[in-house]
Amino acid sequence: MNSIAILFASYGPYHIARLEGFYNRYNSSFKKIVGIELARKQIEYAWQSEVEGLPFPIVSVIKWRQLEQVTFSRLLLQVYKVLSQIDPDILVIAGYARPAMLAALLWCLYQRKAVILVSETKQDDAPRSLWNETIKRWILKHYNAALVGGQPQKRYLIELGMPAEAIFLGYNVVGNKFYHPNQIKTLPTPISKPYFLAINRFVPKKNLLFLISSYAAYRQAVGTQAWDLVLCGDGQLRPQIEQYIAEFGLQDTVHLPGFLQQDELLPYFAHANCFIHASIQEQWGLVVNEAMAAGLPVLVSNRCGCFEDLVIEGVNGFGFDPENSQQLTDLMIKVSLGNVALETMGQAALEHIKNFSPDYFAQGLMQAIEYALAH
Repeated sequence: MNSIAILFASYGPYHIARLEGFYNRYNSSFKKIVGIELARKQIEYAWQSEVEGLPFPIVSVIKWRQLEQVTFSRLLLQVYKVLSQIDPDILVIAGYARPAMLAALLWCLYQRKAVILVSETKQDDAPRSLWNETIKRWILKHYNAALVGGQPQKRYLIELGMPAEAIFLGYNVVGNKFYHPNQIKTLPTPISKPYFLAINRFVPKKNLLFLISSYAAYRQAVGTQAWDLVLCGDGQLRPQIEQYIAEFGLQDTVHLPGFLQQDELLPYFAHANCFIHASIQEQWGLVVNEAMAAGLPVLVSNRCGCFEDLVIEGVNGFGFDPENSQQLTDLMIKVSLGNVALETMGQAALEHIKNFSPDYFAQGLMQAIEYALAH
């Protein structure tokens, strides 16, 4: 029997849910299933997740320091050391942009191990140069198979030269059961009024100033019937966001609860009326999965990597151009004034996201493993 290790930068709630799904379905098929993370903590993603007491081990390459604070040379040495100790027959590597992930790929090539890429990158994430794309093509030749989020991600790997038959779907999932309306509906409401919900890091690509200006125009158009807006999160743009809210006179209707851990977000999911994700650039947007798993209708930027696979226009939500403020304003008006059946739309979101579960990840990864071992 083969052993398998799955390497992420750090294991947050999403990653644990995926590995649990894989373990629950295929544990008996492997000699050993191990999670490996570069570090227990990151500055970029400040989530807290409990890795003790799981039915599988999660090994931290760096245990006591945040990932961004570790020198490249030390991280590289530790990656090789941990991989050599665990010695998996199959290694699943999250992405190829980090030098440490490329080091893991080199370890696999040297040790003649099967190696699988998991990726959520799509073609329009960023400006592409011929030089960089040529390097990526060379790197991708060394993976035996890939697991990606959805159709845009698959098309991009095909463009980079990976055979279509070596690419499988199911990477971008969350623990749906954690957000199910039946699990969270009894939580106390954090806000007494109806509200739109958005959850983001406060960084430029999340397009939050656009969202606030669209909301201001919506409020002006609708008046006293307007819903409030909740922006959960924190980050470098917070002072600018607060200033923007003040300039529009929205201090009483736009709420900033700050950065919240997964369980702290549940009351906001439980009582929101509609979810908005306005990113100008987004590889996927797992928070949309979470919102749909909570039974919420969604308004999603058509630049988000999840848009094509998750949003069924007019059925479980709507898409919009993240540079067209009027379009988003009009959708807010449409959704909040009773022009759509919100409950039906939310139920459709809940039904559709069932297809994107940890078990879907497990099946896709197993397909990638079988292909990798056969080729």
